[in-house]
Amino acid sequence: MTEQEATSAARLRVGIVGHGNLGRGVEAALARNPDMVLAGIYTRRDPAQVRPLTAGAAVHRMDDLLAHKGRLDVLILCGGSKDDLPEQSPQLAAHFSLVDSFDTHARIPEHFDAVDAAARAAGTTALISAGWDPGMFSINRLMGEALLPEGETYTFWGKGLSQGHSDAIRRVPGVAGGVQYTIPIDEAVERVRSGSRPELSTRQKHRRECHVVLQDGADPEAVRRAIAGMPHYFDQYDTTVHFISAEELARDHGAMPHGGFVIRSGSSSEGVQQVIEYRLKLDSNPEFTASVLVAYARAVHRLQAGGQHGCKTVFDVAPGLLSPRSAAELRADLL
Repeated sequence: MTEQEATSAARLRVGIVGHGNLGRGVEAALARNPDMVLAGIYTRRDPAQVRPLTAGAAVHRMDDLLAHKGRLDVLILCGGSKDDLPEQSPQLAAHFSLVDSFDTHARIPEHFDAVDAAARAAGTTALISAGWDPGMFSINRLMGEALLPEGETYTFWGKGLSQGHSDAIRRVPGVAGGVQYTIPIDEAVERVRSGSRPELSTRQKHRRECHVVLQDGADPEAVRRAIAGMPHYFDQYDTTVHFISAEELARDHGAMPHGGFVIRSGSSSEGVQQVIEYRLKLDSNPEFTASVLVAYARAVHRLQAGGQHGCKTVFDVAPGLLSPRSAAELRADLL
């Protein structure tokens, strides 16, 4: 074996399940991580219709996935949280170590239990709900509470396009296409930053704005009601639905910016106020989410190799496991 072949063989072999915006983001992230290699893309579409970013990338039908178990070290699942991941993650954790970006916060405990049962029975390692929220924001909420136990934590998202909420509205009967923007309410943000620790309802912190293309013959009011009343997604927010043309959707809503911030406002002693803020400003929501998934795929492989099986979350992973660098390098350069 040549040195080049040995280097290639040592790389982490990653399979991408689903090739929408998030799947393409994972492709882009893998290209920037030389210790990893794209081992295959798996799709429910006709593979001939998929156009990978990576020259020579193999595209397969989902039905071929189980036959490729020996070719893959970790799967990164890029489906939607509403319908895809609740089924795919437990099913695939019975055969592969994997990472997903399940982001329906209220359903994370039941999703964890389903994936954990499958992974423990199979001796695989599966990490759920990676991304920036849940994910990076989750870690910063935990850190804020641990460092300032007396205080309040506030999370604001946006203004930005939410992939999960956009996917949810596109699945509403009568919707041909659409996007959803999450918008923080400025007054609420400033009150939190002041250190006053206000009590804020979900509705007081954000509003949601949807831009929807209707299918021919669809009832706009029925679509509006279905979106605004959707549990876990829109029912707790002031939600505005704008009906637009397919041309307007393509022209004005093709970019996917997002971001937000986690603020912990607390006190370390009587009269001493401390405010911690972690902020993200993202040109591309899916590309950043994909970058997080790829880093956690590296960690999952290391946990699997160490015999740590079952379902994990970002709370269970030491930061050093995310980096391709050695522990000695991290201590010397980053500590």
